[in-house]
Amino acid sequence: MGNAVEGIWETIKTVFWALVIAGVFRTLFFQPFWIPSGSMKDTLLIGDFLFVNKMAYGYSRYSCPLGLCPIDGRLLGSEPERGDVVVFRHPVNETDFIKRLIGLPGDRVQMKDGVLHINDAPVQMDPDGLFIEEMAPQGPQQLMPRCANGPVGAGGTCEKQRYTETLPNGVSHSILDIGLGPNDNTPVFTVPEGHYFFMGDNRDNSTDSRVNQLARGVGMVPAENLIGRADRIMFSSAGRSLFFVWTWRADRFFKRID
Repeated sequence: MGNAVEGIWETIKTVFWALVIAGVFRTLFFQPFWIPSGSMKDTLLIGDFLFVNKMAYGYSRYSCPLGLCPIDGRLLGSEPERGDVVVFRHPVNETDFIKRLIGLPGDRVQMKDGVLHINDAPVQMDPDGLFIEEMAPQGPQQLMPRCANGPVGAGGTCEKQRYTETLPNGVSHSILDIGLGPNDNTPVFTVPEGHYFFMGDNRDNSTDSRVNQLARGVGMVPAENLIGRADRIMFSSAGRSLFFVWTWRADRFFKRID
């Protein structure tokens, strides 16, 4: 009886310390993140799995689950760079979002006819062919893609125009466009001190800083809401379940995020 009790106690202690170590690792170093939507296509696809580098920008209260870290402002903070792909806590609904950092404090950001302008100058956009995917439900939420060549029937070919966008600091990345939409012409947004402006790479399918927080958009994101930088995709699955091995995207394993 005594050996059985000791065995159970040892198991409990092992599980406890494993959870503590995992919690410390998640809080201080890397946080797992699944891509749930298509707002960052084609940089990130639904079903991509990555680890968020939490050391990149230091720590805030949002570095802990439920925002429970007893930190005021940022600790050991460093400035993010324009073009970083960042996970942050949504200022309104308190969920974790992932978008690309476009505007730094003091910047003026505007969309004109689908072209991004930063500090009154248009960014460079170079055509890069078409992004093609099947018109079919994607991921656990079974989301349907939006197409430039719509309407497209089930199983058909969904197309979007792809461009390479080059930001003022020289960072280049892919963006997708399906035509002029409600967020392709905006007023000038001036980024306040201590805040950042984010956009999705799938420009016509992203609720980001172009959308006012009163409409449950992202708006301007406070610096303390930054959680970490996404550097590399570790794993990717296109199916509803991780166990659907035939839907794994082997070509995206360990892929660098640009």
